[in-house]
Amino acid sequence: MNYILAPSILAADFNNLGEEMKKTERNGAQYIHFDVMDGMFVPSISFGMPVLKSIHDTTEQIMDAHLMVQEPIRYIEAFKEAGADIVTIHLEACENVEETIAKIRECGMKVGLSICPETSEKEVEHLLSKIDMLLVMSVHPGFGGQKFIPESLDKIRAIRKMIEEQELNVDIQVDGGIYLTNVREVLDAGANIIVAGSAVFKGEPAQNTKEFMEILKSYE
Repeated sequence: MNYILAPSILAADFNNLGEEMKKTERNGAQYIHFDVMDGMFVPSISFGMPVLKSIHDTTEQIMDAHLMVQEPIRYIEAFKEAGADIVTIHLEACENVEETIAKIRECGMKVGLSICPETSEKEVEHLLSKIDMLLVMSVHPGFGGQKFIPESLDKIRAIRKMIEEQELNVDIQVDGGIYLTNVREVLDAGANIIVAGSAVFKGEPAQNTKEFMEILKSYE
């Protein structure tokens, strides 16, 4: 199993975004996590396709677009054109989640599916065979800097068990409140892709990335 760090640029210094991304790339972060918020599914508004398009060629990192938007099927083609490699949609935001998954596949991107803290893992059990990655939100989506919800660990364990029982090759990504101090708990529960925002970009991104990668590599 590959263990991957996905720095979330929502926490980066936008005056120096390209260089901050490169610092994470040079120190082993394979993904860039790109949070898209529409002010409807979540209260906050972030950024969209033009920003993704402008940063796409800055690094060789995988562009991991997390759409916290209502009815994301409307935007799948636009995110493909902007350079997304993975598009993650929220189960709770889709009127027809299977149709949305099919649209992402049709556009040639990897499929991520996310669930909020209130949503049971049982809601996605029947969808695991249709996706590449399941994103467990370990905070309430929409705001950075929240504390990790401890109950997320049981959810991660249950999902890893489902994946193994179905003999699937599905990544588990976890997003929210993850720092160097608690990342091992998340990995021990069964996650293999870690989203970290302020834990990477506050302070020195190069050193923070390096320290995360040392822990992640110890699990391979």
